[in-house]
Amino acid sequence: MLVLGIDTSCDETSAGIVRDGKEVLANRISSQVSLHRPFGGVVPEIASRSHLKRLLPVLEEAFREAGIGPADLDAVAATCRPGLIGALLVGLTGAKALAWRFGLPFLGIDHIQAHLHAAVMSDPELAFPCVSLIASGGHTSLFYMPGPGMGLRMGRTLDDAAGEALDKAAALLGLGYPGGPAVEEAAARADRPADPPFPRPLKGRKSLDFSFSGLKTALRIRVREGGALPPEEVHRLARAFQEAVVDHLVSRCLAAVKAVGARSLAIGGGVARNRLLRKELSRRAPGLHLSFPPPDLCSDNGAMVAGLASLRLARGEKDPLDLPAAPRTTFEAWTPS
Repeated sequence: MLVLGIDTSCDETSAGIVRDGKEVLANRISSQVSLHRPFGGVVPEIASRSHLKRLLPVLEEAFREAGIGPADLDAVAATCRPGLIGALLVGLTGAKALAWRFGLPFLGIDHIQAHLHAAVMSDPELAFPCVSLIASGGHTSLFYMPGPGMGLRMGRTLDDAAGEALDKAAALLGLGYPGGPAVEEAAARADRPADPPFPRPLKGRKSLDFSFSGLKTALRIRVREGGALPPEEVHRLARAFQEAVVDHLVSRCLAAVKAVGARSLAIGGGVARNRLLRKELSRRAPGLHLSFPPPDLCSDNGAMVAGLASLRLARGEKDPLDLPAAPRTTFEAWTPS
């Protein structure tokens, strides 16, 4: 079974080709970071126009890398939600056109569900039930996964996403864009974290939700009070901020694992590439099976879309060619038994 997956949900144009649901034959990703860097964040109109220019070249690269042509495919899939509407429409329309031209089944894929599925694709030892953290610039949520292709939301951010908070922290500290890697690099240069440490969000609450706006405000206050900061203090603040974000994520993950008796914990999304997050999960969850997808499957990519589409196709599912794009996702909530 050969499935093409297209993702244009935000600022990366990606096409992935997957065989039998797990073997990645190609996963081409074209980043728009240089286009959005002057603005300190993603500009929707610029993202959409860039997808229009990049989609066909990215598709050609994916077919060339996989050594196949469109006529060899068994299905075509694309992200249909959530995301920037203009950006989503580019990939969704391209996938529908290919499906119509070659008489192939079409599947519209939920971007968050695809992130959840990345761990299933990359980890043959992933055991269920599983708890999965999806953390990126636009999303931060916890999910209970009783099996492949299934996700019940356990908690979500009440304000900023983790990646968004890191972007804003980087802007406050003058570290550039994208913020996550910039904060991580600055933190690695610090001899110690800034003192006092940043307060941990929602401390003492039993909720599995997240909150990052208070951390952002605390950093803004300290930056303003400190005036012009020497480089070493910028590095220490970056380290303290990153530690607070990571501690908040890890604490909620472990609480979710305990709540459902999960056998595995998986992470996905761009923030899942953070080395401190991976280190702290490994340190604080000894004995628990941890699933860290490779970096290309953590960021937005077409291979995870193709992988989830393969699972749906094997179940006999497909979608109509008039399937609309949607800016938000809908998830059934997990409720304690």
